[in-house]
Amino acid sequence: MQATRSVLASRFPSYSFAFASGSIIRGEGRKGSDIDLVVVFDRLETAWRETFIEGELPFEVFVHDPETLSCFFESDIARGYPVIIHMVATGQILGPNPGKGQIWKDYASDILRASPPELEGEKLNALKYQITDLLDDLHGEPAAPEARAIAAQLYQPLADLMLLGRGKWSGRGKWIPRLLCDVALDLADSFDDAFRQASAGEVKALCDLTHRELDRHGGPFFAGDKRMASQQARRKSLVS
Repeated sequence: MQATRSVLASRFPSYSFAFASGSIIRGEGRKGSDIDLVVVFDRLETAWRETFIEGELPFEVFVHDPETLSCFFESDIARGYPVIIHMVATGQILGPNPGKGQIWKDYASDILRASPPELEGEKLNALKYQITDLLDDLHGEPAAPEARAIAAQLYQPLADLMLLGRGKWSGRGKWIPRLLCDVALDLADSFDDAFRQASAGEVKALCDLTHRELDRHGGPFFAGDKRMASQQARRKSLVS
């Protein structure tokens, strides 16, 4: 925290408040851990993200004002990945205006306690299509290297279906096993075991798990998928 205060004073003068988050701040840091820092100014031209090392501590910093922070909150909610929301909700408040920081912290905590937007309609179908397409590849009895590649692609969308489909917030990377454990230990274990077997080229457990999760939402979805491109998806022809 002392190092974080020094960083704020030297690199972000005139900031209003900040949130220091992450495993180091919680006292659980391991090799490779960094300090997540959300820095809020009263007004900025644009938000930005930067990373640097101060002393021996790596920092990942997200710099905002209230309007840009609101935009990123809305984006997190729509995607179902409350990344910056979690930093704010769990972070230690620093800076000259802790009262403003507390208002944001309370707001972020309320969001996390609520459920994400319901997984339905086009969003659900797009996710089911992606998973079904990968599942069909697994059913094609791929060689072990191909099975590992397909499983790697399936990991995120299947986790999204399992979490968002149960009304829980999703996440990325190392957060996925943690979030699944929060839902149910047996669910997390079956997920981990299925991907462990798939990494050895044995895909049956992963196929079974994927089918079970798709069946919770009406089964696989392939025929009938159609997504329109934006009308702005046009450029002057590259070929005359």
